[in-house]
Parts: sequence; structure tokens; C-alpha cells
Amino acid sequence: MLNDLTITAFKALHQRLQAEHLARHGTRLAERQEDSFELTLYAIEGFYAETWRSRGEEAVLFIHVFQKPAGLGDYLRLVQLPANL
Repeated sequence: MLNDLTITAFKALHQRLQAEHLARHGTRLAERQEDSFELTLYAIEGFYAETWRSRGEEAVLFIHVFQKPAGLGDYLRLVQLPANL
């Protein structure tokens, strides 16, 4: 799989492949909870991806992908950027 996918190419992947790509190439930025869900925010190749899981479960229910900084609003107080970003 290519290391540098565009957001469009990433969205075209099956969700399982998206999750694998995030695990290999994404930088985990933050985690938060919303209702009964656990959300994890990743930075990847010029965009962001947010995985949604039921609390305590491994399976990813869906992946929300976005580029606009407005999508980071719920995470800003939680984000700790790695030194290499």
C-alpha cells in the first residue's frame, strides 16, 4: 500500500484497509469519549482521521476523515504533538 495517500484515495479504501493504514502510517494525536463511544484522532498525510469504537470494543465502527481545522475543536485541549511534527 502506498505511504502517501490523498484524502480522496484514503476515503475510497475499504474501512478495514483505512484502519490498517492508520495503524501503520498515522500519528495518534488524542483520544476522547463521546456518549458510549471511544474516539481516536490521527494525523495522516495532510488530513485527519477519527476512529469511532463502542466503549471497550476493538472493532472500528466507522472512520471520519477531514481536513479543516474546525474538526479539531473537540480535541484542541487534548492534543499533544510529537516533537517531529
